[in-house]
Amino acid sequence: MATFTSSDDLHGAEFVEVDLTGARISGADLSEVVMRGVIVRETEIDAPWLAQQERSLIVNGVDVTAYVEAELDRRFPGREQRRAPDPAGLRQAWTAAETAWATALARAAAMPPGTVATSVDGEWSFAQTLRHLVMATDAWLGRGVLGIEQPFHPLGLAFTGVTDDELDLSLFTTTEPTYDEVLAARAERVTMVRDYLDAVTPEALDEPRNNPWAPERPATVRSCLHVVLREEWEHLRYAVRDLDAIESPCS
Repeated sequence: MATFTSSDDLHGAEFVEVDLTGARISGADLSEVVMRGVIVRETEIDAPWLAQQERSLIVNGVDVTAYVEAELDRRFPGREQRRAPDPAGLRQAWTAAETAWATALARAAAMPPGTVATSVDGEWSFAQTLRHLVMATDAWLGRGVLGIEQPFHPLGLAFTGVTDDELDLSLFTTTEPTYDEVLAARAERVTMVRDYLDAVTPEALDEPRNNPWAPERPATVRSCLHVVLREEWEHLRYAVRDLDAIESPCS
C-alpha cells in the first residue's frame, strides 16, 4: 500500500480514474478539492472544523454544512450552546457538556474490562481522549485565559503531530497511567472550568488574551472558552463513535 506523508507535495495533483477504495486520509488539507463523477459508497468524512471554515462543503450542488451541524446538535443535546456569548449561557453550555460526558463515562464503565484502553482504527482510546481533554483545558483555560506559564498536568496528552518547538513534551508522562488516575485528573480540570465560569463576568469575556498555540492571532477570554467547549463536544463525538464500534464491531 502506497503511503503519502507531509513530505510529499500533492498540491494541485490530478487523480483520473484512480481506485481509492479503502484509502484512509488523516490530517490532510483538502481545501478546494474538486471531485467529479466519483463513487462515494460508504465514504466517511470527519471534518471537526466544518462549521468554522470560511467556505462550504458542497455535495451534488447542495451546501450540506447546516444539515450536518443540525444533525449533530440533535444527536448531542446541548452542543448548540457551545458558542454561548454570555456568562449565563456559558455556564449552561458547560453543564450540558458535563452531563453528556457523565453519560459516556457511565456507559464506558458498564462495558467489558479493557474497553477504555481500546483503540479503534488507530484512534485514541477512551482514556487517551480524556487525557487529551486535560491538556486542552490546561492550554485554553490555564494558559490562554488564566495566563499560567506552566499549566500542564503530567497526565495530559498532546495533539497528534505536536513538536518540542510547540510544546515541551518533557512535561508529560511517558508511562501509561491507570484509568483511575486519568479520571482524577479529568475531574480536577472539569471542576476548574466550572469554578471559573461560576465567577466570570460579562466584562471579563471581552478581555484580550493570547492564543496559546499562535500568540500572533487575536483572542479573547470568550473565544478561548469557546475552544474549550468545542474540544469537549468534538471529542465526545469521537468517544461515542468508538464505543459504538467496540459494542457492535460488525455494524
